[in-house]
Amino acid sequence: MSRLADTFSRLKAKGRAALVSYVVAGDPNPELGQEILNALPDAGVDVIELGIPFTDPMADGPTIQAADIRALAAGMSVAKTLDMVRTFRQKNTTTPIVLMGYYNPVYIYGGARFAKDAAAAGVDGLLLVDLPPEEDGEIKGDLKAAGIDLIRLITPTSTGERLKKLVQDTSGFLYYVSIAGVTGTASIEMNSVAAKLKEIKAVSDLPVAVGFGIRTIEDAKAVASIAEGVVIGSAFVRIIEKTVENQIVSELSRQAKAYADALA
Repeated sequence: MSRLADTFSRLKAKGRAALVSYVVAGDPNPELGQEILNALPDAGVDVIELGIPFTDPMADGPTIQAADIRALAAGMSVAKTLDMVRTFRQKNTTTPIVLMGYYNPVYIYGGARFAKDAAAAGVDGLLLVDLPPEEDGEIKGDLKAAGIDLIRLITPTSTGERLKKLVQDTSGFLYYVSIAGVTGTASIEMNSVAAKLKEIKAVSDLPVAVGFGIRTIEDAKAVASIAEGVVIGSAFVRIIEKTVENQIVSELSRQAKAYADALA
């Protein structure tokens, strides 16, 4: 059983949703970024989404865009992102890590090489925001051969036949984008999320994690009552942006623990 499958199965048995955190690899710099990554599980994070820094993250709002810029300016790359995972795995072999980003850096690195190196580093899943299923045939085969879960986004406009297409050849979990728009710019609307999750559950048995628009503890608790995972992204990245460097890890850990306690 994969780390993702094991984690969601274990939490389901406990009757609680997974806390999924998103941070950009190497933000605000590689050294502190590694400290942040290493600290997240102890703060109660169940699944880590690690953003691959990219120059044009079109699905992300200003907060995460700025994080990408900080990480790139500090010298981050795909190879250094994998190095971070490799270092993380020296002490943590159980917390799943999903790399999240855009296809261009993976394409430039080389799909087969990326899948092989990511698996060797300890990556569990990959979510590419801008790669639709009609275009992911090559990387899909590479990931399957390497034992890495391919995770897809489902949006409020994904209906009917499109929804059925999105859940094919997907593993690990499904990521439901709760708002129409970029990250960190709007608030979640629970009635519409609940309705869409029913549609998703009708065509797939995979766990569903909900992200985008979850800003408060109350939002997280509401989502946890209807989904298997709650994704906190911009709220965590904003802490990295706004907090003085020597307090980032402690403040991020404090906030993560507050979310984790709310989902317990």
